[in-house]
Amino acid sequence: MEISDILEPKGVVANLRATSKKQALQELAHLAAELTGLHERVIFNVLLERERLGTTGVGNGIAIPHGKLPQLEKLVGLFARLEKPIAYESIDEQPVDLIFLLLAPEQAGAEHLKALARISRLLRDKPTCEKLRGTDKSDALYALLIENPASQAA
Repeated sequence: MEISDILEPKGVVANLRATSKKQALQELAHLAAELTGLHERVIFNVLLERERLGTTGVGNGIAIPHGKLPQLEKLVGLFARLEKPIAYESIDEQPVDLIFLLLAPEQAGAEHLKALARISRLLRDKPTCEKLRGTDKSDALYALLIENPASQAA
């Protein structure tokens, strides 16, 4: 699975404005609703439910919120570079400025986990994150995300 299998250019936001974790998740749910045709509130609730289990702030300024939706037919990703870092209750207690949202169909077990692993590998690559933080253009972010060698690793 490649990042391009789950992420479309219109699913990338270069300067997301949010002042809190909740607001960031609301904005992402709104964008995900536009991409999937699902109701924004349903997506937001799934994301909040997942956060209650434990933070999706994985450290180093990165969060990977995710959830499963029965109405979804395929994996859908969104990426946002925040205009300003926000408190996210991350495991390292550092603010977050890069968020990769993953939504999966209810029945996508292994596929969902493979996608999370691929996203995690990509965003653990420090040079990639530096480049993502260094651009404020959606098309450039998309190109970095799908063309990066770290996104191709098995």
